[in-house]
Amino acid sequence: MKSIYEPSTLQELLDRIDKLHPDTQRLWGKMDVAQMMAHCSSAIEIAIGDRVGKSTLMGTLVGRFAKSIITNEKPFKKNLPTAPDFVVVDSKDFNKEKVRLTVMLKRLSSGGADAMHNRKHHFFGRLTSHEWSNSMYKHMDHHLRQFGV
Repeated sequence: MKSIYEPSTLQELLDRIDKLHPDTQRLWGKMDVAQMMAHCSSAIEIAIGDRVGKSTLMGTLVGRFAKSIITNEKPFKKNLPTAPDFVVVDSKDFNKEKVRLTVMLKRLSSGGADAMHNRKHHFFGRLTSHEWSNSMYKHMDHHLRQFGV
């Protein structure tokens, strides 16, 4: 799995984001391209600690057991359910969200593995820097594939 902390992986993601346009159509799912970028930025905000996710009883009970799904090497499948905190239904400004996502990815990557080591996720519990990297890369890759880039 590619490391989100490596400059070459960051550049790959930024290049793919740069191929998106306001009229880029999704291949599956419900979000438009601007909503997808807002959704991805929100996930990164959780990862770097700018935003705190809501802990739930379900997360407490099954989160640790389910974390291998987000941290393993297998790409996410199409049409996976989205946690309610990350659902984006309102209209978003494409250019604003593209800049926001780019900034968030750069912050995540530049912090490096040390900044992410043993950071707690509100649903999955404590993740190693490697688990954070896998989950963040897989999430970005999933949504960029959703829009054909």
